[in-house]
Amino acid sequence: MRFEWPVSGRIISRFGSDESGARNDGINIAAKFGEPIHAAASGSVLYVGSELASYGNLILIKHTDGYVTAYAHAERILVDLGDPITKGQVIGYAGKTGDVTSPQLHFEIRHDAKPVDPRPLLVASH
Repeated sequence: MRFEWPVSGRIISRFGSDESGARNDGINIAAKFGEPIHAAASGSVLYVGSELASYGNLILIKHTDGYVTAYAHAERILVDLGDPITKGQVIGYAGKTGDVTSPQLHFEIRHDAKPVDPRPLLVASH
């Protein structure tokens, strides 16, 4: 499955473990505050909320073939649980909620609940 970039910006934190041993299950992309967040693929909203404090405002979208995408640190969310989503649809706006200090989007792709590096699955190269 191929996914579109949810925001345009440089990657500020890559997938996997860093030198300190901290693990990132996705990528963090620098964004302008209030920049639209686009759904990377069509699907349906699986979760909307802020119960995972470090992620701030979080959206999960379920896709076909066992894929789920996650969009964290949103300033504002435009979708509700169960909403059908089309690829490219604006689902929220970038912010700095959770444990981040600058506007960005934490983006994950999971396949059968396992985190995978999003970069090879994204259509445009970064």
